Amino acid sequence: MDTSRLSVPAAAFSTDLRRALRLARDLGVHGIELDARSGIDPEQLTQTGLRQIRKWLGDEGVTVSAVSFRTRGGYADGARLEGRIAATKAALKLAHDLGAGVVLNHVGDIPEEAAGPHWNLLVDVLTDIGNFGQHVGATLCAEAGRAAPADLARLISTLPAGSLTCDIVTGSLVVHGHDPAAAVETLAAHVAAVHATDAIAGPFAGRGRAVILGTGQVDLATTLATLEECGYRGWIGLEPVDERASRTELAAAIASLVAL
Repeated sequence: MDTSRLSVPAAAFSTDLRRALRLARDLGVHGIELDARSGIDPEQLTQTGLRQIRKWLGDEGVTVSAVSFRTRGGYADGARLEGRIAATKAALKLAHDLGAGVVLNHVGDIPEEAAGPHWNLLVDVLTDIGNFGQHVGATLCAEAGRAAPADLARLISTLPAGSLTCDIVTGSLVVHGHDPAAAVETLAAHVAAVHATDAIAGPFAGRGRAVILGTGQVDLATTLATLEECGYRGWIGLEPVDERASRTELAAAIASLVAL
């Protein structure tokens, strides 16, 4: 596999962004994922700060693959919803300013029936966020795994074109009882990010656990082949399971992907 498409989270290396970029470069990867929730605060970042980050990125030859903005609540969860919407929009603006096209999050619970106040609120909020994203040049990218692929496809089809894309998180899909390769086929037209993670399913959907890449139940070779067939040429994100050994784990993950 071409390592130029691999991306790693900055937070896996250091809370010091410049050091994290250097360590990512030393691993031989070209993509870095930034955290807009516990790392960089989009609402506090000045133009001077943006220029400094862009310089560090250029110095290390690293590109921002995505901005992560993982919220506790979904986009039809009324508690603190206005603040969640505003913060998501700020993350979208940051993603564009740093050269990334997507903001990674979940959308929350998706109702089974396309009717009712919960569904209508979800569609209205995502339409608003989607319109803003198209204005600034970045898109909200929803995790497929926590959300069932068929439900996510149904939601995307209801929204204006380009409002929402999806992130194929292979380990999360397995934990929630879904086949990652089948999920790629279901969501092929909407995949904007992929995270190659591994997991072991539990006795019930959602009760599994993350494990080191290559030691779980994800058929990564088949999933990557399906992505290739569907025309996906974007970033492949990696995530460590053990934060205390993240560099060693990520290096081993990269080696295993290169060997596929």
